[in-house]
Amino acid sequence: MTEQSLPHSDEFLLFIQTNNYSPETLYNYERDLKTFADFLSRELKISFEKIKKQSLEQYKAYLVSRDRKTAAARNSKKRLSAGSVNRALSSVRRYLTYLIDMDYNAPVAPEALKLLKMPRTHARVAEFEALVRLIESPTKFERNKNIALRNRTMLETLFSTGMRISELLSLDRNRLDASGKIFIRGKGKKERFVYLTERAQKHIKEYLKTRADGNQALFIPYRGKNADDTKARISANYLQMKIKEYRELLGINIPTSAHSLRHGFATYSAEQGANPAALQILLGHESLHTTTRYVHASDRYAEKTHRQFHPLK
Repeated sequence: MTEQSLPHSDEFLLFIQTNNYSPETLYNYERDLKTFADFLSRELKISFEKIKKQSLEQYKAYLVSRDRKTAAARNSKKRLSAGSVNRALSSVRRYLTYLIDMDYNAPVAPEALKLLKMPRTHARVAEFEALVRLIESPTKFERNKNIALRNRTMLETLFSTGMRISELLSLDRNRLDASGKIFIRGKGKKERFVYLTERAQKHIKEYLKTRADGNQALFIPYRGKNADDTKARISANYLQMKIKEYRELLGINIPTSAHSLRHGFATYSAEQGANPAALQILLGHESLHTTTRYVHASDRYAEKTHRQFHPLK
């Protein structure tokens, strides 16, 4: 369907796939292009060849409206964030760029599709003591000792290394060595090392003592429909759900997720004097600008800097 309404879209998706992008990235491109194709046929009732700059502005307005349909043609239940809208727009821009690069006809230039201005938000991260309580909370709240140890080990590893949740859940046991250094392949297939604290190493060793299975995945489900699957891994949805549950039980009022532990790792490492360039490497950021958003996110760090360095103190 998409190929018929968006010329050469199948070729484009194959290009994305063969250039070693992740399955999730490929899925996002495919979904975004389907949404765009459905908008042209259902809302504007025009073919791709007939679109103009105004059509792209109408699409942008459609994405931010409550009348938006999902890729499955269902009514949307909530407004898209500016970041989600920009991702959808970027997919269309990338598709238009591909057409031009391959000498196919593109009715409008990619740069004609302007992205939304991102709102400046003040990044928030829970206090260090609250994050520590969260990390230790599975021991307190989980009745099953193996699940408690596994979940605490996941949280300890996240905060110890600053890795992404996708990187954590894709870890295999053979990626670990005695020194606490882990080689990972992160976002965009970029490779880097991350490092475990002695505390995190201790919990991983204790957790692995409970494992008598042949699954190479570091973190595995103990119950549910995938419990007997020798290749099963913990899902991101499960871990995010558990973090939300622990946060609510602890009464932490700042929204906290797996990404918050990565954020906290960077923020509180910076407070201890970590070099932003070193944090950039540890976090796997392409741009130092991205890293500095974490580094300066703490109100307490800003207050301390103000008190220490203000010329009229």
